[in-house]
Amino acid sequence: MGRLCERCAQLVQDFVNFVRRLASRIAEHIKECVALLGECCCLNPRGSKVKQLYEPVLQNHEKQAAQEFLNHMETGLNESPIGKETLDALMILAFSENADLQHSAALYYLHMSQHMNTQLPPEFLEPYQPLLQSSDLEIQQMSSLSLVNFLLEGNLNKELVVQVGLLEPILELLESGDSAVQCNSCACIMTLAISESNREAIGIAGGILPLLTLAKSYDPRVQQNAVGAILNLTRSERIKSILCREGALPVLTLLLQSADSEIQYYSCASLGNIAANPEHHKAMLAIGDKFLLRMLVSLMSSSVQKVSSQACLCLNNLASSAEVRAHLLSMDIMPLVLSLLNSSNKDVRQASITLLCTMSHPPGNMDALLCEEMLQHLAMLMQMERANPVVVIHASCTIQNLSQPENIEVIVRSQCFEELLLSLLDPNNEEESLQYVASCLAELATSDFTREQLIKRKDEALIRCLVRLAACLEHKELSFQAATVIKQLSHGGKIAADLKPVMKEVQAYLMSFLSHPELRFQQMGIATLCSLSEDPEFSVAISQSRLKEQLEQVRQQTEETQELLKLAISQTDSLNLKE
Repeated sequence: MGRLCERCAQLVQDFVNFVRRLASRIAEHIKECVALLGECCCLNPRGSKVKQLYEPVLQNHEKQAAQEFLNHMETGLNESPIGKETLDALMILAFSENADLQHSAALYYLHMSQHMNTQLPPEFLEPYQPLLQSSDLEIQQMSSLSLVNFLLEGNLNKELVVQVGLLEPILELLESGDSAVQCNSCACIMTLAISESNREAIGIAGGILPLLTLAKSYDPRVQQNAVGAILNLTRSERIKSILCREGALPVLTLLLQSADSEIQYYSCASLGNIAANPEHHKAMLAIGDKFLLRMLVSLMSSSVQKVSSQACLCLNNLASSAEVRAHLLSMDIMPLVLSLLNSSNKDVRQASITLLCTMSHPPGNMDALLCEEMLQHLAMLMQMERANPVVVIHASCTIQNLSQPENIEVIVRSQCFEELLLSLLDPNNEEESLQYVASCLAELATSDFTREQLIKRKDEALIRCLVRLAACLEHKELSFQAATVIKQLSHGGKIAADLKPVMKEVQAYLMSFLSHPELRFQQMGIATLCSLSEDPEFSVAISQSRLKEQLEQVRQQTEETQELLKLAISQTDSLNLKE
Protein backbone atom coordinates (compact mmCIF):
# COMPACT_ATOMS: atom_id res chain seq x y z
CA MET A 1 0.00 0.00 0.00
CA GLY A 2 1.36 3.47 -0.93
CA ARG A 3 1.74 6.41 1.50
CA LEU A 4 -1.24 8.66 2.18
CA CYS A 5 -1.62 11.91 0.28
CA GLU A 6 -1.51 15.20 2.21
CA ARG A 7 -5.31 15.42 2.41
CA CYS A 8 -5.75 11.89 3.83
CA ALA A 9 -2.82 12.36 6.23
CA GLN A 10 -4.47 15.53 7.53
CA LEU A 11 -7.79 13.69 7.92
CA VAL A 12 -6.07 10.96 9.94
CA GLN A 13 -4.30 13.55 12.11
CA ASP A 14 -7.61 15.34 12.72
CA PHE A 15 -9.16 12.04 13.72
CA VAL A 16 -6.30 11.32 16.16
CA ASN A 17 -6.73 14.76 17.73
CA PHE A 18 -10.48 14.16 17.97
CA VAL A 19 -10.00 10.85 19.78
CA ARG A 20 -7.51 12.47 22.18
CA ARG A 21 -9.96 15.26 23.00
CA LEU A 22 -12.64 12.61 23.43
CA ALA A 23 -10.45 10.62 25.84
CA SER A 24 -9.78 13.79 27.83
CA ARG A 25 -13.51 14.53 28.12
CA ILE A 26 -14.18 10.94 29.20
CA ALA A 27 -11.63 11.33 32.01
CA GLU A 28 -13.29 14.60 33.14
CA HIS A 29 -16.69 12.90 33.18
CA ILE A 30 -15.27 10.09 35.26
CA LYS A 31 -13.94 12.56 37.85
CA GLU A 32 -17.25 14.43 37.99
CA CYS A 33 -19.20 11.19 38.36
CA VAL A 34 -16.91 9.99 41.20
CA ALA A 35 -17.18 13.32 42.99
CA LEU A 36 -20.97 13.27 42.84
CA LEU A 37 -21.09 9.69 44.05
CA GLY A 38 -18.78 10.60 46.94
CA GLU A 39 -21.09 13.41 48.07
CA CYS A 40 -24.11 11.11 48.38
CA CYS A 41 -24.85 9.68 51.85
CA CYS A 42 -25.94 6.34 50.42
CA LEU A 43 -22.31 5.38 50.02
CA ASN A 44 -21.41 6.62 53.55
CA PRO A 45 -24.42 5.86 55.75
CA ARG A 46 -22.48 5.91 59.04
CA GLY A 47 -20.49 8.99 58.28
CA SER A 48 -17.29 7.03 57.84
CA LYS A 49 -14.64 8.32 55.48
CA VAL A 50 -15.50 7.83 51.80
CA LYS A 51 -13.20 5.37 50.12
CA GLN A 52 -11.43 6.55 46.95
CA LEU A 53 -11.75 3.16 45.28
CA TYR A 54 -14.18 2.96 42.31
CA GLU A 55 -14.66 0.87 39.16
CA PRO A 56 -13.52 2.95 36.16
CA VAL A 57 -15.76 3.34 33.14
CA LEU A 58 -12.77 2.49 30.94
CA GLN A 59 -10.92 -0.70 31.85
CA ASN A 60 -7.13 -0.48 32.01
CA HIS A 61 -6.64 -2.74 28.99
CA GLU A 62 -9.11 -0.56 27.04
CA LYS A 63 -7.15 2.57 27.93
CA GLN A 64 -3.95 0.88 26.84
CA ALA A 65 -5.53 -0.36 23.62
CA ALA A 66 -6.92 3.09 22.87
CA GLN A 67 -3.51 4.70 23.44
CA GLU A 68 -1.74 2.11 21.28
CA PHE A 69 -4.39 2.53 18.62
CA LEU A 70 -3.87 6.30 18.60
CA ASN A 71 -0.10 5.86 18.33
CA HIS A 72 -0.55 3.34 15.54
CA MET A 73 -2.90 5.59 13.60
CA GLU A 74 -0.50 8.51 13.96
CA THR A 75 2.67 6.69 12.95
CA GLY A 76 1.95 3.30 11.48
CA LEU A 77 -1.07 3.63 9.21
CA ASN A 78 1.02 3.82 6.06
CA GLU A 79 3.28 0.88 6.87
CA SER A 80 1.07 -1.71 8.59
CA PRO A 81 -2.70 -1.08 8.46
CA ILE A 82 -3.55 -4.76 9.04
CA GLY A 83 -0.82 -6.00 11.37
CA LYS A 84 -1.22 -7.97 14.61
CA GLU A 85 -1.03 -4.82 16.74
CA THR A 86 -3.88 -3.30 14.75
CA LEU A 87 -5.98 -6.43 15.13
CA ASP A 88 -5.38 -6.64 18.88
CA ALA A 89 -6.40 -3.00 19.32
CA LEU A 90 -9.48 -3.39 17.09
CA MET A 91 -10.59 -6.47 19.03
CA ILE A 92 -10.47 -4.60 22.35
CA LEU A 93 -12.13 -1.47 20.96
CA ALA A 94 -14.85 -3.32 19.04
CA PHE A 95 -15.80 -5.57 21.98
CA SER A 96 -15.78 -2.65 24.42
CA GLU A 97 -19.08 -1.57 25.97
CA ASN A 98 -18.01 2.02 25.40
CA ALA A 99 -19.66 3.40 22.26
CA ASP A 100 -16.87 5.92 21.65
CA LEU A 101 -14.25 3.18 21.47
CA GLN A 102 -16.46 1.11 19.18
CA HIS A 103 -16.91 4.24 17.07
CA SER A 104 -13.12 4.44 16.66
CA ALA A 105 -12.92 0.82 15.50
CA ALA A 106 -15.79 1.28 13.01
CA LEU A 107 -14.18 4.43 11.63
CA TYR A 108 -10.86 2.64 11.17
CA TYR A 109 -12.56 -0.21 9.24
CA LEU A 110 -14.27 2.37 7.03
CA HIS A 111 -10.95 4.07 6.33
CA MET A 112 -9.30 0.72 5.47
CA SER A 113 -12.18 -0.24 3.16
CA GLN A 114 -11.69 2.95 1.16
CA HIS A 115 -7.92 2.66 0.77
CA MET A 116 -6.95 -1.02 0.85
CA ASN A 117 -6.07 -2.81 -2.36
CA THR A 118 -5.25 -6.18 -0.81
CA GLN A 119 -7.26 -8.98 0.82
CA LEU A 120 -8.48 -8.36 4.36
CA PRO A 121 -7.14 -11.20 6.54
CA PRO A 122 -9.93 -13.53 7.80
CA GLU A 123 -9.14 -12.78 11.47
CA PHE A 124 -10.14 -9.14 10.89
CA LEU A 125 -13.77 -10.25 10.44
CA GLU A 126 -14.21 -11.13 14.12
CA PRO A 127 -14.46 -7.50 15.37
CA TYR A 128 -17.33 -6.94 12.89
CA GLN A 129 -19.74 -8.99 15.02
CA PRO A 130 -20.06 -6.50 17.93
CA LEU A 131 -19.85 -3.51 15.58
CA LEU A 132 -22.77 -4.67 13.42
CA GLN A 133 -24.77 -5.51 16.57
CA SER A 134 -24.00 -2.19 18.25
CA SER A 135 -26.99 -0.15 19.43
CA ASP A 136 -25.28 3.00 18.14
CA LEU A 137 -26.72 3.97 14.76
CA GLU A 138 -23.55 5.67 13.48
CA ILE A 139 -21.47 2.56 14.29
CA GLN A 140 -24.00 0.41 12.38
CA GLN A 141 -23.78 2.76 9.41
CA MET A 142 -19.98 2.84 9.27
CA SER A 143 -19.40 -0.88 9.91
CA SER A 144 -22.04 -1.99 7.36
CA LEU A 145 -20.69 0.46 4.77
CA SER A 146 -17.09 -0.71 5.24
CA LEU A 147 -18.23 -4.34 4.86
CA VAL A 148 -19.98 -3.43 1.59
CA ASN A 149 -16.82 -1.70 0.36
CA PHE A 150 -14.65 -4.71 1.14
CA LEU A 151 -17.10 -7.06 -0.63
CA LEU A 152 -17.52 -4.88 -3.72
CA GLU A 153 -13.77 -4.41 -4.12
CA GLY A 154 -13.21 -8.16 -3.83
CA ASN A 155 -11.12 -7.74 -0.67
CA LEU A 156 -13.19 -10.33 1.21
CA ASN A 157 -14.09 -13.95 0.56
CA LYS A 158 -17.91 -13.97 0.29
CA GLU A 159 -18.32 -17.50 1.65
CA LEU A 160 -16.05 -16.72 4.60
CA VAL A 161 -18.26 -13.81 5.69
CA VAL A 162 -21.14 -16.24 6.13
CA GLN A 163 -18.99 -18.99 7.64
CA VAL A 164 -17.74 -16.74 10.48
CA GLY A 165 -21.32 -15.92 11.47
CA LEU A 166 -21.78 -12.39 10.10
CA LEU A 167 -24.91 -13.26 8.07
CA GLU A 168 -27.22 -13.10 11.10
CA PRO A 169 -26.22 -9.57 12.22
CA ILE A 170 -26.41 -8.37 8.59
CA LEU A 171 -29.94 -9.75 8.27
CA GLU A 172 -30.88 -8.11 11.57
CA LEU A 173 -29.80 -4.76 10.12
CA LEU A 174 -32.37 -5.19 7.33
CA GLU A 175 -35.00 -4.40 9.97
CA SER A 176 -33.28 -1.18 11.06
CA GLY A 177 -35.34 1.99 10.90
CA ASP A 178 -32.45 3.87 9.28
CA SER A 179 -32.41 3.99 5.47
CA ALA A 180 -28.59 4.16 5.29
CA VAL A 181 -28.24 0.98 7.36
CA GLN A 182 -30.99 -0.70 5.29
CA CYS A 183 -29.24 0.32 2.08
CA ASN A 184 -25.85 -1.01 3.25
CA SER A 185 -27.21 -4.30 4.59
CA CYS A 186 -29.17 -4.92 1.36
CA ALA A 187 -25.99 -4.25 -0.60
CA CYS A 188 -24.16 -6.78 1.58
CA ILE A 189 -26.82 -9.43 0.91
CA MET A 190 -26.82 -8.61 -2.81
CA THR A 191 -23.06 -9.17 -3.00
CA LEU A 192 -23.04 -12.25 -0.77
CA ALA A 193 -25.85 -13.81 -2.85
CA ILE A 194 -23.52 -14.06 -5.84
CA SER A 195 -22.22 -17.24 -4.17
CA GLU A 196 -24.38 -20.36 -4.55
CA SER A 197 -23.76 -21.61 -1.00
CA ASN A 198 -24.51 -18.15 0.41
CA ARG A 199 -27.85 -18.04 -1.44
CA GLU A 200 -28.95 -21.19 0.33
CA ALA A 201 -27.74 -19.85 3.68
CA ILE A 202 -29.67 -16.59 3.20
CA GLY A 203 -32.85 -18.52 2.42
CA ILE A 204 -32.45 -20.79 5.45
CA ALA A 205 -31.72 -17.81 7.74
CA GLY A 206 -35.00 -16.13 6.78
CA GLY A 207 -33.63 -13.32 4.64
CA ILE A 208 -36.42 -13.41 2.02
CA LEU A 209 -39.25 -11.59 3.82
CA PRO A 210 -37.14 -8.62 5.02
CA LEU A 211 -35.86 -8.12 1.46
CA LEU A 212 -39.40 -8.19 0.04
CA THR A 213 -40.44 -5.64 2.66
CA LEU A 214 -37.54 -3.33 1.73
CA ALA A 215 -38.32 -3.80 -1.98
CA LYS A 216 -41.40 -1.68 -1.21
CA SER A 217 -39.35 1.04 0.55
CA TYR A 218 -39.91 4.69 -0.35
CA ASP A 219 -36.14 5.17 -0.55
CA PRO A 220 -35.02 4.30 -4.12
CA ARG A 221 -31.51 3.35 -2.94
CA VAL A 222 -32.93 0.81 -0.51
CA GLN A 223 -35.33 -0.47 -3.19
CA GLN A 224 -32.51 -0.87 -5.70
CA ASN A 225 -30.30 -2.90 -3.39
CA ALA A 226 -33.20 -4.99 -2.06
CA VAL A 227 -34.38 -5.94 -5.55
CA GLY A 228 -30.76 -6.46 -6.64
CA ALA A 229 -30.37 -8.93 -3.77
CA ILE A 230 -33.59 -10.69 -4.84
CA LEU A 231 -32.24 -10.91 -8.40
CA ASN A 232 -29.09 -12.72 -7.26
CA LEU A 233 -31.18 -15.03 -5.06
CA THR A 234 -33.34 -16.05 -8.06
CA ARG A 235 -30.36 -17.96 -9.43
CA SER A 236 -31.31 -20.73 -7.00
CA GLU A 237 -34.28 -22.98 -7.87
CA ARG A 238 -35.09 -23.56 -4.20
CA ILE A 239 -35.02 -19.83 -3.39
CA LYS A 240 -37.25 -19.10 -6.41
CA SER A 241 -39.91 -21.39 -4.91
CA ILE A 242 -39.57 -19.67 -1.52
CA LEU A 243 -39.90 -16.25 -3.18
CA CYS A 244 -43.09 -17.29 -4.93
CA ARG A 245 -44.56 -18.68 -1.69
CA GLU A 246 -43.66 -15.51 0.22
CA GLY A 247 -45.46 -13.24 -2.27
CA ALA A 248 -42.58 -11.95 -4.39
CA LEU A 249 -44.45 -12.13 -7.72
CA PRO A 250 -46.93 -9.24 -7.12
CA VAL A 251 -44.16 -7.12 -5.58
CA LEU A 252 -41.77 -7.62 -8.53
CA THR A 253 -44.57 -7.14 -11.08
CA LEU A 254 -45.61 -3.80 -9.56
CA LEU A 255 -41.98 -2.67 -9.47
CA LEU A 256 -41.92 -2.90 -13.27
CA GLN A 257 -43.84 0.39 -13.14
CA SER A 258 -41.09 2.09 -11.11
CA ALA A 259 -39.72 5.38 -12.41
CA ASP A 260 -36.22 4.08 -11.60
CA SER A 261 -34.76 2.14 -14.56
CA GLU A 262 -32.41 0.16 -12.28
CA ILE A 263 -35.37 -1.10 -10.25
CA GLN A 264 -37.20 -1.95 -13.49
CA TYR A 265 -34.17 -3.86 -14.73
CA TYR A 266 -33.63 -5.84 -11.49
CA SER A 267 -37.35 -6.67 -11.25
CA CYS A 268 -37.57 -7.72 -14.89
CA ALA A 269 -34.45 -9.88 -14.64
CA SER A 270 -35.74 -11.48 -11.41
CA LEU A 271 -39.07 -12.34 -13.05
CA GLY A 272 -37.20 -13.70 -16.08
CA ASN A 273 -35.19 -16.05 -13.84
CA ILE A 274 -38.36 -17.22 -12.09
CA ALA A 275 -40.10 -17.71 -15.46
CA ALA A 276 -37.28 -20.04 -16.56
CA ASN A 277 -39.16 -22.69 -14.56
CA PRO A 278 -42.58 -23.36 -16.24
CA GLU A 279 -43.99 -24.44 -12.87
CA HIS A 280 -44.23 -20.78 -11.88
CA HIS A 281 -45.96 -19.58 -15.07
CA LYS A 282 -49.52 -20.11 -13.83
CA ALA A 283 -48.95 -17.97 -10.73
CA MET A 284 -47.15 -15.29 -12.75
CA LEU A 285 -49.91 -14.98 -15.33
CA ALA A 286 -52.67 -15.02 -12.70
CA ILE A 287 -51.65 -11.57 -11.44
CA GLY A 288 -54.25 -9.10 -12.73
CA ASP A 289 -55.36 -11.25 -15.68
CA LYS A 290 -52.00 -11.41 -17.49
CA PHE A 291 -51.03 -7.90 -16.30
CA LEU A 292 -47.42 -9.08 -16.30
CA LEU A 293 -47.50 -9.72 -20.06
CA ARG A 294 -48.86 -6.23 -20.73
CA MET A 295 -46.16 -4.65 -18.58
CA LEU A 296 -43.37 -6.64 -20.24
CA VAL A 297 -44.60 -5.79 -23.75
CA SER A 298 -44.65 -2.14 -22.71
CA LEU A 299 -41.07 -2.35 -21.37
CA MET A 300 -39.84 -3.77 -24.68
CA SER A 301 -40.12 -0.20 -25.97
CA SER A 302 -38.09 1.23 -23.07
CA SER A 303 -35.40 3.72 -24.03
CA VAL A 304 -33.14 1.99 -21.46
CA GLN A 305 -31.69 -0.80 -23.56
CA LYS A 306 -30.96 -3.25 -20.77
CA VAL A 307 -34.59 -2.97 -19.61
CA SER A 308 -35.82 -3.62 -23.15
CA SER A 309 -33.49 -6.60 -23.44
CA GLN A 310 -34.63 -8.12 -20.13
CA ALA A 311 -38.30 -7.65 -21.05
CA CYS A 312 -37.71 -9.69 -24.23
CA LEU A 313 -35.90 -12.44 -22.31
CA CYS A 314 -38.62 -12.65 -19.65
CA LEU A 315 -41.32 -12.88 -22.34
CA ASN A 316 -39.24 -15.53 -24.09
CA ASN A 317 -39.33 -17.72 -20.98
CA LEU A 318 -43.08 -17.22 -20.55
CA ALA A 319 -43.74 -17.86 -24.25
CA SER A 320 -42.73 -21.51 -23.96
CA SER A 321 -46.49 -22.08 -23.62
CA ALA A 322 -48.60 -22.10 -26.82
CA GLU A 323 -51.38 -20.30 -24.92
CA VAL A 324 -49.03 -17.42 -24.00
CA ARG A 325 -47.74 -17.20 -27.58
CA ALA A 326 -51.30 -16.94 -28.86
CA HIS A 327 -52.07 -14.22 -26.33
CA LEU A 328 -48.95 -12.26 -27.29
CA LEU A 329 -49.84 -12.55 -30.99
CA SER A 330 -53.30 -11.18 -30.18
CA MET A 331 -51.50 -8.20 -28.58
CA ASP A 332 -49.78 -7.60 -31.97
CA ILE A 333 -46.31 -8.08 -30.50
CA MET A 334 -44.55 -9.16 -33.72
CA PRO A 335 -43.97 -5.71 -35.31
CA LEU A 336 -42.30 -4.62 -32.07
CA VAL A 337 -40.11 -7.75 -31.94
CA LEU A 338 -39.05 -7.28 -35.57
CA SER A 339 -38.21 -3.61 -35.02
CA LEU A 340 -35.89 -4.57 -32.13
CA LEU A 341 -33.88 -6.80 -34.49
CA ASN A 342 -32.56 -3.54 -35.96
CA SER A 343 -31.56 -2.08 -32.59
CA SER A 344 -28.16 -0.44 -32.27
CA ASN A 345 -27.60 -2.45 -29.08
CA LYS A 346 -26.23 -6.00 -29.40
CA ASP A 347 -27.96 -7.29 -26.26
CA VAL A 348 -31.34 -6.04 -27.50
CA ARG A 349 -30.81 -7.68 -30.91
CA GLN A 350 -29.86 -10.98 -29.30
CA ALA A 351 -32.81 -10.87 -26.88
CA SER A 352 -35.28 -10.05 -29.65
CA ILE A 353 -34.04 -12.84 -31.98
CA THR A 354 -34.36 -15.24 -29.03
CA LEU A 355 -37.97 -14.15 -28.48
CA LEU A 356 -38.71 -14.29 -32.23
CA CYS A 357 -37.42 -17.86 -32.35
CA THR A 358 -39.77 -18.91 -29.53
CA MET A 359 -42.72 -17.05 -31.05
CA SER A 360 -42.19 -18.87 -34.38
CA HIS A 361 -42.80 -22.31 -32.85
CA PRO A 362 -45.75 -24.05 -34.49
CA PRO A 363 -48.62 -23.61 -34.37
CA GLY A 364 -47.77 -19.97 -34.83
CA ASN A 365 -50.82 -18.93 -36.87
CA MET A 366 -48.61 -16.63 -38.94
CA ASP A 367 -49.84 -15.64 -42.37
CA ALA A 368 -47.68 -15.50 -45.49
CA LEU A 369 -47.16 -11.73 -45.27
CA LEU A 370 -45.88 -11.93 -41.69
CA CYS A 371 -43.62 -14.86 -42.61
CA GLU A 372 -42.14 -12.86 -45.49
CA GLU A 373 -41.59 -9.82 -43.27
CA MET A 374 -39.87 -11.97 -40.66
CA LEU A 375 -37.52 -13.41 -43.28
CA GLN A 376 -36.58 -9.92 -44.49
CA HIS A 377 -35.66 -8.75 -40.99
CA LEU A 378 -33.84 -12.00 -40.26
CA ALA A 379 -31.77 -11.67 -43.43
CA MET A 380 -30.61 -8.17 -42.47
CA LEU A 381 -29.63 -9.34 -38.99
CA MET A 382 -27.79 -12.40 -40.33
CA GLN A 383 -25.87 -10.25 -42.80
CA MET A 384 -24.80 -7.94 -39.97
CA GLU A 385 -23.86 -10.71 -37.49
CA ARG A 386 -22.96 -13.72 -39.58
CA ALA A 387 -20.52 -15.11 -37.00
CA ASN A 388 -22.53 -14.28 -33.86
CA PRO A 389 -23.50 -17.70 -32.41
CA VAL A 390 -26.65 -16.39 -30.68
CA VAL A 391 -27.91 -14.88 -33.94
CA VAL A 392 -26.90 -17.83 -36.14
CA ILE A 393 -28.45 -20.44 -33.84
CA HIS A 394 -31.74 -18.64 -33.24
CA ALA A 395 -32.09 -17.50 -36.85
CA SER A 396 -31.59 -21.11 -38.01
CA CYS A 397 -34.17 -22.37 -35.50
CA THR A 398 -36.64 -19.65 -36.54
CA ILE A 399 -36.32 -20.55 -40.23
CA GLN A 400 -36.69 -24.24 -39.36
CA ASN A 401 -39.85 -23.44 -37.36
CA LEU A 402 -41.24 -21.56 -40.36
CA SER A 403 -40.44 -24.35 -42.83
CA GLN A 404 -44.02 -25.54 -43.25
CA PRO A 405 -44.87 -26.81 -46.76
CA GLU A 406 -46.66 -23.57 -47.67
CA ASN A 407 -43.58 -21.49 -46.72
CA ILE A 408 -40.75 -23.54 -48.27
CA GLU A 409 -40.63 -21.72 -51.60
CA VAL A 410 -40.73 -18.28 -49.92
CA ILE A 411 -37.86 -19.31 -47.61
CA VAL A 412 -35.65 -20.79 -50.35
CA ARG A 413 -36.10 -17.74 -52.57
CA SER A 414 -35.31 -15.34 -49.70
CA GLN A 415 -31.97 -13.85 -48.71
CA CYS A 416 -32.24 -15.84 -45.49
CA PHE A 417 -31.53 -19.04 -47.39
CA GLU A 418 -28.39 -17.51 -48.89
CA GLU A 419 -27.30 -16.41 -45.40
CA LEU A 420 -27.79 -19.94 -44.10
CA LEU A 421 -25.45 -21.33 -46.76
CA LEU A 422 -22.89 -18.60 -46.09
CA SER A 423 -23.03 -19.36 -42.35
CA LEU A 424 -22.33 -23.02 -43.06
CA LEU A 425 -19.26 -22.05 -45.09
CA ASP A 426 -18.02 -19.43 -42.60
CA PRO A 427 -14.87 -20.78 -40.86
CA ASN A 428 -15.50 -18.44 -37.91
CA ASN A 429 -18.64 -20.28 -36.87
CA GLU A 430 -18.29 -22.87 -34.12
CA GLU A 431 -19.59 -26.44 -34.19
CA GLU A 432 -22.75 -25.69 -32.18
CA SER A 433 -23.80 -22.92 -34.59
CA LEU A 434 -23.04 -25.12 -37.61
CA GLN A 435 -25.12 -27.93 -36.11
CA TYR A 436 -28.25 -25.73 -36.06
CA VAL A 437 -27.59 -24.44 -39.59
CA ALA A 438 -27.16 -28.00 -40.89
CA SER A 439 -30.31 -29.13 -39.06
CA CYS A 440 -32.29 -26.30 -40.68
CA LEU A 441 -30.94 -27.19 -44.13
CA ALA A 442 -31.77 -30.86 -43.55
CA GLU A 443 -35.36 -29.92 -42.73
CA LEU A 444 -35.65 -27.68 -45.80
CA ALA A 445 -34.07 -30.39 -48.00
CA THR A 446 -36.99 -32.73 -47.36
CA SER A 447 -38.79 -30.61 -49.98
CA ASP A 448 -38.33 -31.36 -53.68
CA PHE A 449 -38.17 -27.62 -54.41
CA THR A 450 -35.25 -27.10 -52.00
CA ARG A 451 -33.32 -30.07 -53.42
CA GLU A 452 -33.80 -28.86 -56.99
CA GLN A 453 -32.54 -25.37 -56.09
CA LEU A 454 -29.47 -26.71 -54.31
CA ILE A 455 -28.59 -29.17 -57.09
CA LYS A 456 -28.93 -26.43 -59.72
CA ARG A 457 -26.37 -24.33 -57.91
CA LYS A 458 -23.54 -26.84 -58.58
CA ASP A 459 -21.87 -25.36 -55.52
CA GLU A 460 -18.61 -27.30 -55.13
CA ALA A 461 -17.64 -25.44 -51.94
CA LEU A 462 -20.97 -26.34 -50.32
CA ILE A 463 -20.62 -30.04 -51.25
CA ARG A 464 -17.07 -30.23 -49.91
CA CYS A 465 -18.17 -28.46 -46.72
CA LEU A 466 -21.04 -30.91 -46.14
CA VAL A 467 -18.76 -33.92 -46.66
CA ARG A 468 -16.13 -32.47 -44.33
CA LEU A 469 -18.72 -31.82 -41.61
CA ALA A 470 -20.24 -35.30 -42.05
CA ALA A 471 -16.80 -36.77 -41.35
CA CYS A 472 -16.50 -34.82 -38.06
CA LEU A 473 -17.82 -37.64 -35.89
CA GLU A 474 -16.32 -36.07 -32.77
CA HIS A 475 -19.20 -33.59 -33.13
CA LYS A 476 -21.89 -36.22 -33.42
CA GLU A 477 -25.00 -34.11 -34.04
CA LEU A 478 -23.29 -31.84 -36.55
CA SER A 479 -21.96 -34.89 -38.41
CA PHE A 480 -25.40 -36.52 -38.52
CA GLN A 481 -27.19 -33.37 -39.73
CA ALA A 482 -24.62 -32.72 -42.49
CA ALA A 483 -24.91 -36.37 -43.61
CA THR A 484 -28.71 -35.96 -43.63
CA VAL A 485 -28.42 -33.07 -46.10
CA ILE A 486 -26.14 -35.17 -48.36
CA LYS A 487 -28.54 -38.10 -48.20
CA GLN A 488 -31.50 -35.82 -49.11
CA LEU A 489 -29.58 -34.35 -52.05
CA SER A 490 -28.37 -37.77 -53.27
CA HIS A 491 -31.97 -38.89 -53.76
CA GLY A 492 -32.22 -40.33 -57.28
CA GLY A 493 -28.45 -40.06 -57.78
CA LYS A 494 -28.78 -36.43 -58.91
CA ILE A 495 -25.86 -35.15 -56.86
CA ALA A 496 -23.56 -38.13 -57.46
CA ALA A 497 -21.60 -36.29 -60.16
CA ASP A 498 -20.87 -33.41 -57.74
CA LEU A 499 -19.66 -35.87 -55.10
CA LYS A 500 -17.21 -37.69 -57.40
CA PRO A 501 -14.30 -35.25 -56.76
CA VAL A 502 -14.57 -36.15 -53.06
CA MET A 503 -15.48 -39.83 -53.53
CA LYS A 504 -12.75 -41.06 -51.14
CA GLU A 505 -13.92 -38.68 -48.38
CA VAL A 506 -17.53 -39.80 -48.92
CA GLN A 507 -16.53 -43.47 -48.67
CA ALA A 508 -14.55 -42.74 -45.49
CA TYR A 509 -17.42 -41.09 -43.61
CA LEU A 510 -19.90 -43.75 -44.83
CA MET A 511 -17.56 -46.45 -43.50
CA SER A 512 -17.54 -44.68 -40.12
CA PHE A 513 -21.33 -44.48 -40.15
CA LEU A 514 -21.75 -48.19 -40.94
CA SER A 515 -19.49 -49.13 -38.02
CA HIS A 516 -21.02 -46.60 -35.64
CA PRO A 517 -22.60 -48.05 -32.45
CA GLU A 518 -25.77 -45.95 -32.90
CA LEU A 519 -28.37 -47.52 -35.16
CA ARG A 520 -29.44 -44.19 -36.71
CA PHE A 521 -25.91 -43.65 -38.08
CA GLN A 522 -25.88 -47.13 -39.59
CA GLN A 523 -29.28 -46.54 -41.18
CA MET A 524 -28.17 -43.14 -42.53
CA GLY A 525 -25.07 -44.75 -44.07
CA ILE A 526 -27.11 -47.53 -45.73
CA ALA A 527 -29.75 -45.10 -47.07
CA THR A 528 -27.04 -42.83 -48.54
CA LEU A 529 -25.28 -45.80 -50.16
CA CYS A 530 -28.54 -46.93 -51.72
CA SER A 531 -29.11 -43.50 -53.27
CA LEU A 532 -25.51 -43.13 -54.52
CA SER A 533 -25.47 -46.67 -55.98
CA GLU A 534 -27.97 -45.50 -58.59
CA ASP A 535 -24.99 -43.84 -60.25
CA PRO A 536 -22.97 -46.50 -62.17
CA GLU A 537 -19.56 -45.03 -61.31
CA PHE A 538 -20.39 -44.80 -57.62
CA SER A 539 -21.83 -48.29 -57.69
CA VAL A 540 -18.60 -49.74 -59.09
CA ALA A 541 -16.49 -47.78 -56.60
CA ILE A 542 -18.59 -49.02 -53.67
CA SER A 543 -18.42 -52.65 -54.82
CA GLN A 544 -14.62 -52.45 -55.00
CA SER A 545 -14.17 -50.82 -51.60
CA ARG A 546 -14.32 -52.03 -47.99
CA LEU A 547 -17.84 -50.63 -47.83
CA LYS A 548 -19.18 -53.81 -49.39
CA GLU A 549 -17.54 -55.93 -46.68
CA GLN A 550 -18.89 -53.64 -44.00
CA LEU A 551 -22.39 -53.83 -45.49
CA GLU A 552 -22.17 -57.65 -45.40
CA GLN A 553 -21.08 -57.52 -41.78
CA VAL A 554 -24.01 -55.24 -40.90
CA ARG A 555 -26.34 -57.64 -42.74
CA GLN A 556 -25.06 -60.61 -40.74
CA GLN A 557 -25.40 -58.70 -37.48
CA THR A 558 -28.95 -57.72 -38.45
CA GLU A 559 -29.86 -61.34 -39.25
CA GLU A 560 -28.42 -62.52 -35.94
CA THR A 561 -30.35 -59.81 -34.15
CA GLN A 562 -33.55 -60.84 -35.92
CA GLU A 563 -33.05 -64.50 -34.92
CA LEU A 564 -32.47 -63.53 -31.32
CA LEU A 565 -35.58 -61.34 -31.37
CA LYS A 566 -37.67 -64.20 -32.80
CA LEU A 567 -36.38 -66.52 -30.09
CA ALA A 568 -37.08 -63.99 -27.33
CA ILE A 569 -40.60 -63.32 -28.64
CA SER A 570 -41.43 -67.04 -28.98
CA GLN A 571 -40.21 -67.78 -25.43
CA THR A 572 -42.28 -64.86 -24.07
CA ASP A 573 -45.36 -66.14 -25.91
CA SER A 574 -44.90 -69.68 -24.56
CA LEU A 575 -44.58 -68.37 -21.00
CA ASN A 576 -47.79 -66.37 -21.42
CA LEU A 577 -49.62 -69.51 -22.64
CA LYS A 578 -48.46 -71.55 -19.61
CA GLU A 579 -49.71 -68.83 -17.29
